[in-house]
Amino acid sequence: MAEINGISVPFVPLVGNEQQVKAKVRDLNSDFGSIFKEELSKIKFSNHALKRLESRNIQLGDEQISKIQDAVDKAEQKGARDSLVMMNNTALIVNIPNKTVVTAVPLEAGGDNIFTNIDSVVFA
Repeated sequence: MAEINGISVPFVPLVGNEQQVKAKVRDLNSDFGSIFKEELSKIKFSNHALKRLESRNIQLGDEQISKIQDAVDKAEQKGARDSLVMMNNTALIVNIPNKTVVTAVPLEAGGDNIFTNIDSVVFA
């Protein structure tokens, strides 16, 4: 395996006759396509969201990331574009077509928690 931009990809030497090489190239293209598709389907965090998570001391583990991913997938199935994802005591604004978390806000009792420009709410 080789690693390109943090993604493990198979290393296959292209040796053999022309048909064997073409078959290996087809397999590599198929592998690349599936890896590319998988990476595009994962949620991302904007720089703004990363800064907010850090400054607001919000830590997300693998379980929370998985819940957010599930919420984004559900919102996408319903045709949502900009969703408020509620998880525990944290509100996340997510751009659904880009699968990008735009910002994160901890919910505090008595605070002015007003969210605009969203078309859906998903509870994760």
